[in-house]
Formats: sequence, C-alpha cells, structure tokens
Amino acid sequence: MVSPAKVTAADRRRLALACVAVLLAAADTYVVVVVLPNIMNGVGLGLDRLQRATPIISGFLLGYTAVLPLIGRIADLAGTAPTLAWCLGAFATGSVVTATAHSLPVVVLGRAVQGIGGGGLVPVTLAMVAARWPPDERGTALGVVGGLQELGSVVGPLYGAGVVAVAAWRAIFWVNVPVTTVLAAGLWWIARSDRTDDTHARGSGPPIGRGAPGERSGGDVGRPRRDQVGPILGLIGAAILMVGLDAPASLATSASWGQLYNPMVGGQWASFSTPVVLIAFAFLVAAAGWEIIEPAGIRPVVPLRRAPALLARSDLPGAALLAGVLACIVVIFSTADPSRQIVASSAPLVGPLAAALALAFWWRQRRAAAPLIQPAAFARRPAWGGFLVNLALGGGLMAALVDVPLFARSTVYPNSETSAALVLLRFLVAVPLGAVAGGALCRDRSRAAYVAGGGLAIATAAFIAMTSWSATALGGGPRYSDIELVICGLGFGLVVAPVNVAVLGSVEARHHALAGALAVVARTIGMLAGLSALTAVGLHRFYQASARIGSPLALCPTHPETCPAYDAASTRAVLSELHTIFAGAALCTATAAVLAVALLRSPALRGRPQLPAS
Repeated sequence: MVSPAKVTAADRRRLALACVAVLLAAADTYVVVVVLPNIMNGVGLGLDRLQRATPIISGFLLGYTAVLPLIGRIADLAGTAPTLAWCLGAFATGSVVTATAHSLPVVVLGRAVQGIGGGGLVPVTLAMVAARWPPDERGTALGVVGGLQELGSVVGPLYGAGVVAVAAWRAIFWVNVPVTTVLAAGLWWIARSDRTDDTHARGSGPPIGRGAPGERSGGDVGRPRRDQVGPILGLIGAAILMVGLDAPASLATSASWGQLYNPMVGGQWASFSTPVVLIAFAFLVAAAGWEIIEPAGIRPVVPLRRAPALLARSDLPGAALLAGVLACIVVIFSTADPSRQIVASSAPLVGPLAAALALAFWWRQRRAAAPLIQPAAFARRPAWGGFLVNLALGGGLMAALVDVPLFARSTVYPNSETSAALVLLRFLVAVPLGAVAGGALCRDRSRAAYVAGGGLAIATAAFIAMTSWSATALGGGPRYSDIELVICGLGFGLVVAPVNVAVLGSVEARHHALAGALAVVARTIGMLAGLSALTAVGLHRFYQASARIGSPLALCPTHPETCPAYDAASTRAVLSELHTIFAGAALCTATAAVLAVALLRSPALRGRPQLPAS
C-alpha cells in the first residue's frame, strides 16, 4: 500500500499532539544543564563531587540511544499510534521516578527511562508523517518536527531556570505527568474518532497477532466492548505509586498512614520497598494480568496478549546485542575526560566488549528469521548515506553547542556562566527556523541533497569565520559574530528535513520508524565522538601554546603576581584551542556537505512513487 493521496484533519491533529510531545521531551533533554546542581543537592551530592553526577547525563543518553532501534522496529510492526502512547507512558514514568528520587541511582534510573520514552518519540513521529503524508508533501511536516526538536535546546534551559526560580527542581518533572496524560488522551480521542489504525491502514505492516487462533480483535462480529477493568486497575495503581514515591509529609508522618511508608529494606532503593509502593505494584500487575486474560466479548485497551508475537518479530536478542554496542559507545565517549583523553579510561575494556557484541549482532542478523535490521532494507544509497551525513554533522553541531559558550566564558564573560550561555541563543533560535525552511524547500524531493549540502556549506563557512574570532568578538552590541552564529544555526537547521526526506523516501514503509531511529542514533554518536575528538585535539594545541609562554616570573620578574603579558599569552593559548576546534567542526560539516550531495541524490527521489510495503 502506498502513502495516502490526501492528508486528513485527523492526521494534522495527531501530528500537532505528537509535535508537542517531541518539544516536551527535547526540552527535558536540555533542562538538566540548568538544574544539575539542584538535582545533586536533592540527592545528597555536593558540588565538589560533580564527577559522581555524570551518570545522570550518561544514563539519559543510554536510554535515549541504546533502545531506539528496538523502538523503531516495534513501531514498524505494531503501528506508530500505540508505540507513541507507550513512549509517552515511559516518559511520564521516568519523570515520576526522577521527581521523587532521593538517591543518585534512582535519579539515574528515572532519567534513563525518560530517555527511552523521549528518544522514541522522534523516530515514531517521523514514521507517522511518512505514513500519512504523500512523499512530495512530507518536507514541511518533517521540517516542523525537526524544528520543534531543535527548539527544545532553547526552551529547555530557559524553562528549567524559570521553574527553579519559583519552585523546587522536582516540579520540572512533575509537570510532565499531566501534560503527557492530556497528550495521550488526545491521541486516543483522535484514534477513536478517526476509526483508523495509524500505520496498519497506511501501509506500515500487518497488525501483530491479529487473526491468530483464539485471538479476539475489534473486527469480530458484534463489536466487543472496550475493557474498563484493566484501565481502572492501572489508574489506581499509577495514582498510588505516585503518592507512595512522593511520600507527602502529611501522610508519611501521619499516625494512621505513616506505617505504609516504612521501607522494608534499607539502602538507596528503600523508597521502592514501602508497603504503599508494593500495593501500587500489585494493582499494576493485576491490570496487566487482566489485559492478558480478559473474558470473551471484551476488547483490551492494551493488547498484551500480542506482546510475545510482537517481540518475536522484533528480534529481541538482536536488539539487545545492538543496545549493548550502542551503550558501550556512549560509555566510551560520554565518560571521557577531554582534558586528558579522547576516549574514557575504561575503553581498553569496553572497546573489545563493543567489538564482540557487534560481531555477535552481525552473526545474529545473518541467521535470524526476522532480523532487527535487514541490510537489503537500507541498501539504497540515500538511506545509508543519510546515516553517514548525520554522523559527520554531529561532531560540528556539538562543537557549536559546547565551545561557543566556552569562547564567551573565556573572553568577554569570565565571571558569568549565564551570560556566556545566552550568547548561544543566536545560534539556537536560528536552528528551528532553518529546519522549517529546509522542510519547505524539500517539497520536491529531488532537492533534498542540494538543500542539505547547501545548509552544511553555510555552516562550514560560519565555522571558518569563527576561527578568526578575537578576544572581543562576542558580547556587547551588534557584532559580526552575531550574524555568523545565526547563519551557522540556519545552516544546521536546513539539513534536518532533507536528510529525513531522503532516508524515509528510500526505504519501504514498513521500515520507516526503524530508519528514523537509526538516523537519530547516528547523529547522537557523531555528537559524542566529535565532542571528544575535537576537544582532545584543541587541548593538544592549547598545551603546545602554553608550553611556549614561560612562567610569570620570567615575563614579569618585578611583579609576577599581576602579569598582563602572561594573562594575554594565556588568553591567546585558549583562543588557539577554540579556533582549532572550530576548524575541526568546519571539517566535519564540509565532509557532511560532500556526503549529502554525493549520497542523498537517487533516482528513487526524483518523482517516483514510494516503495510499496510488503
């Protein structure tokens, strides 16, 4: 079945809700930048133990990256609407765990679960657009999705700062619960009024388990009644769980209810062993059990009976092996100390493990009856080419996000981290604008390669200009650096939709969500690896320049404690480091530009109809 010829009002409403979910998850990705010190204080870590807080960031990255291919595969099999609902549920669950955490392991768990749910929203939404928008009309919709995802980098820190100014940091995560509930309810209402399955009716594969012996479905004669017992049990369990984990003082210290909050075991996971939380788990297990064994004539809200067939076709062992490979990559790069190394000190152990898991994954994919990733599915050049483009541009993007504020902090704003960070707003605001413009330019799919290449060329030119920034290039009134930052942001934004248009247009509909997931994973890995490599190269340049400065005593023998010559030389050494990083970022984006023009062009994108789903 090919893509629909006409986009309905229900499609647009569904996309609007999914975009709000993408923006919410993207904002929560960056909110930790502002509230990390508050979170550390909330779990008993002082600011002098910042190194122990790294799992809060790496845990989110693990959840965001490692499970994405599995989520994409499940979305292709089960449909994007139910997968989107599950991602919202995981995001809300992780938010509750994070908001109620009083120990570091619990915060890391909550952020990891948030990463799983939030990360899955992007590829699932991209697949939803691909399933419901005709190929030549996807560009604008994909640009909007990408623009809102990038807008999260602007909204997140500002949103976090605004919340902590009037409330505790936990409120940031509590807000996610009612918002995701409203979004899930809206998606359910649209699905019910539309009376269509999001992906199955649009060409993304057959329903899992439908038609199996003994399996009841909505198409049975007599239209079975929708289940009410399971949702009621689930809502009761969820409500008790939130109250149990939050442990309000009025209940926890109450003479009547206080015993329900006494943990049965000690340690950092004690909050999960209180009687009230165990009661909540009992309700949730009962809800799941009812959904599995519901009587004849009742249609389950959550078709858990189909889960075994779904997981069997999702290649769970292959997904676990690939998740292990991606987790190793995240650990190797996200836990490295850029001042001393490109990869983490654990790389000699984690690297061989990643190689062994990758070999096992390759072996599994060659022999599995339904492999997670079918090489033939991504054999067309724009598909794997899009992954390479995202991998290359990730390094340049991360250099802008990290090193522009660092440049400002090292020059014009040495005493204000906030002012230095605000310099990046010129770049961040331009990215979503460029994403929407890039989508509009790709209404003709044959332009995708050239729009992406042009955007990356613009970003390359901006980075080259940054290599000549002086110590006074930033700050103050309007400057040329403001224009260069805006141009760089627009360049990166222009790439978002064309890459997705090329990738999704060159794979079959039944692989859309997996393709979107792999594109996100490629960019994330590129960002992590690029940050480590460029920072290490830049610091090597800094150490070389510093070695030639000499000591303050030699430069200013009469007043070494206040030596302007030494300070100026040290500033030049820092600038040489950052100029080197910007040059490396320009090399990354130039490489991505060449790859985009060379690989994203394909006869499949020149007006041909979309590949049919098998």
